[in-house]
Amino acid sequence: MRYARMPIEIEAPEEKGYNTIRYNLAESSMRDISLKDLDIDFKELVLFYGEHRGVVKLRQAIIEDSKVLSPDDVLVTAGAATALFIVATTILSSEDHLIVIRPNYGTNLETPRAINCQISIIDLGFETGFEIDIDAARNAIRPETRLISITNPHNPSGKLYSQDTIQALISLAEKNNCHLLVDETYRDLNFQTPLLPYAAELSDRVISVSSVSKSFGAPGIRIGWIISRDRELMNDFLAAKEQISLCNSVVDEEIAWYLLQNKPRFIQPNHVHIRTNFAYIKGWFAAQPYLEWVEPQAGVVCFPRLKASYTIDTEKLYTILYERFATIVGPGHWFERDRTYMRIGFGYPSLDELKAGLHSLQVCLNDLAVKK
Repeated sequence: MRYARMPIEIEAPEEKGYNTIRYNLAESSMRDISLKDLDIDFKELVLFYGEHRGVVKLRQAIIEDSKVLSPDDVLVTAGAATALFIVATTILSSEDHLIVIRPNYGTNLETPRAINCQISIIDLGFETGFEIDIDAARNAIRPETRLISITNPHNPSGKLYSQDTIQALISLAEKNNCHLLVDETYRDLNFQTPLLPYAAELSDRVISVSSVSKSFGAPGIRIGWIISRDRELMNDFLAAKEQISLCNSVVDEEIAWYLLQNKPRFIQPNHVHIRTNFAYIKGWFAAQPYLEWVEPQAGVVCFPRLKASYTIDTEKLYTILYERFATIVGPGHWFERDRTYMRIGFGYPSLDELKAGLHSLQVCLNDLAVKK
């Protein structure tokens, strides 16, 4: 395999150094929690090899709200990133074909590329509100197609795909004997409408992936999961995990179980915070002369772009924003789009930080944007 570092990782806030950033609008998660926020006594926890699939009580908590899924349909992994790596390297090879709906999370593109998988990319259009073109997906199907890859809620636009769209993709996967991967890491941050079931509930051809990183602000414990009702495939995923890491940290699993057992305590305040910040950024865009957005429906990110009537030196924009104002956003090339696109996270910052960061961005746009 030929690995390549992704721009989104090279330029990530943790790589720049959090101490160099004052207004962090690049994060795609809630604010990180601390151990002091948890009421856990680890004194009796035995530091043994954990259950290879993940401790049963955690797998049960992951599917607690489902009437369809069982703990045997869950494999706990070291974060959603490892889950996606396992899915790609188990299902795909250089002789197989993948359809990726882009923008997408980088791992869903780079890992298949590393194994020389054949890839068809279907780009989502800003003009169509990042809606998935089902006909384009259908036309991209080949005899060797093994996987269709999407994110829902969508990263980075915040688009929430309808059940009709998801069902159309499921039907496509079922008809063509392939799988549909649904990266659902923002599922618990559906702050405007009721929580939807895991897509994996709908068909044994669906693979759902999620984690506690985004919704709970706990990326440091590295706990994610794969859900699938395809038992043979799940056994293959387990074999992959056993060769990569064998099991997870029992400490991490204990924390993840605590978070899920106390979900309302963490998620409900997060939703209140998101709605507050969302109301502000929505008003900011309504008065924005330079940028336009597709209003997000879920999650904590949006993906605006520079209006066509303006041009800008993006190198200067992002450099000045960071070096002069200690503010960062996620430039479009993180998602293989033009740098006049940017991902703005509105869940991680406090309201005051969001206001200050957007003000910094506005100052830079005022100085650098040029009318065509």
